Amino acid sequence: MTKDELRAELERQEKRYKDVYGGEVTTYAAQPEPERKPWRKRASLLDQAFQQELEKIEKELHSPEVS
Repeated sequence: MTKDELRAELERQEKRYKDVYGGEVTTYAAQPEPERKPWRKRASLLDQAFQQELEKIEKELHSPEVS
């Protein structure tokens, strides 16, 4: 079934509904799909502390050792 055939069928059903049942048909525009945003995990306090420790260790490894 093509879009034009589907439109014609829906118009026939709408006309029949109005004539036979005396009803009212309300049409709405299609709602756009919600935009999906990537999910990001917030860093917890433990994650932040772990990251700070890693940075501290990296600094110690890269700094020249003074004896």
